[in-house]
Amino acid sequence: MADEAAGLDEALRRQADTVRRLKQEKPGSQEVAEQVAKLLELKAQLGAEEGKHKFVLKTPKGTRDYNPKQMAIREKVFDIIISTFKRHGAEVIDTPVFELKDFDIAGQFDPMIPDAECLKIVHEILSGLQIGDFLIKVNDRRILDGMFAVCGVPDSKFRTICSTVDKLDKVTWEDVKSEMVGEKGLSPEAADRIGEYVRLHDGLGLIEQLLQDPKLAQNKLAREGLEDMKLLFEYLTLFGIADKISFDLSLARGLDYYTGVIYEAILLQPQNTHGEELVSVGSVAGGGRYDGLVGMFDPKGRKVPCVGVSIGIERIFSIMEQKVEASEEKVRTTETQVLVAAAQKKLLEERLKLISELWDSGIKAEMLYKRNPKLLNQLQYCEDTGIPLVAIIGEQELKDGVIKLRVVATREEVNVRRENLTEEIKRQTCQP
Repeated sequence: MADEAAGLDEALRRQADTVRRLKQEKPGSQEVAEQVAKLLELKAQLGAEEGKHKFVLKTPKGTRDYNPKQMAIREKVFDIIISTFKRHGAEVIDTPVFELKDFDIAGQFDPMIPDAECLKIVHEILSGLQIGDFLIKVNDRRILDGMFAVCGVPDSKFRTICSTVDKLDKVTWEDVKSEMVGEKGLSPEAADRIGEYVRLHDGLGLIEQLLQDPKLAQNKLAREGLEDMKLLFEYLTLFGIADKISFDLSLARGLDYYTGVIYEAILLQPQNTHGEELVSVGSVAGGGRYDGLVGMFDPKGRKVPCVGVSIGIERIFSIMEQKVEASEEKVRTTETQVLVAAAQKKLLEERLKLISELWDSGIKAEMLYKRNPKLLNQLQYCEDTGIPLVAIIGEQELKDGVIKLRVVATREEVNVRRENLTEEIKRQTCQP
């Protein structure tokens, strides 16, 4: 039976192709009409077969469905992220394909300003999401490379040792050293010298300390990175976020295209129930400076200053979803401002007239689709879904030319002239 259905499906597909071809070659011909009739006959046969089978719908591998509650949380995350970027002058683009483009950079600018603003954006997003305490780690690829050089790491091993150092937030220093020496072939002495640096983390004080380091300060790359890092912290202080930033020499970020400042935002939680010490529970954002990347796609190979950040949407979404589940917080799945309700039976037409007026005025409104719903059920629906207002139509209200507007949270009711209803709903829901 399954083979028969599959055969019908294949025949239907071939017949549909034939009809499409004929419509292009001989539009309106008798042959087209005959082939369309055959197509309809095959569809009828397949429809009869479909009733005998059960179909299992599955989401494609690597994807997931989002129910209304999950989508409400997801949209909130995106709204906060997008509004934060727009507040900083961001423009929206869509890049379905790569294309060649000439870039012109007029004059010179201070690269630490966009670096500082990028960190400010991350700070604003994580503060707005309210998903817990967080810390933003910063470092500089030039400081890392200078540190490896003064510690005796061969140039050919810079990147591979860098990737090992980047594991320090997940494993112990002993594990990192073991990998560098045992797997990467670094001398134990060089590994120990690296260990003296990569376990350091602080703020401006550490930068000042390293600028006085007799070995590190003599390395040109490291000194450039430290001086820029000092300037970055001055700007972060002006932005009022320096207390949430940690200069961390263990931060490496594995991507080779970073050329300067690198950063990563992590969420923190108390290590025990008393909350004496905060520990990382994972990265939620990361980025940095990559001045050489765009030049790879420019025919002239020009250096274009670039800085960017990526937000861990799925991780943030999962954390927010868990928080909502733990707190049993109600999540609104619609933006409905008012429910149009009836106090008595036989008022369906009046509800339809009123809700149409509200829609035409830009009000987000709903009504229950039963012909004669009970008022108590309509009010309970608002309680369950979080709709803040109810516009109640009754026989007496119709005679008086008013609508009873009920605030769901306080259960206060006031009669509003029908012509003033839209303005009053907008006022109570703070809609412009």
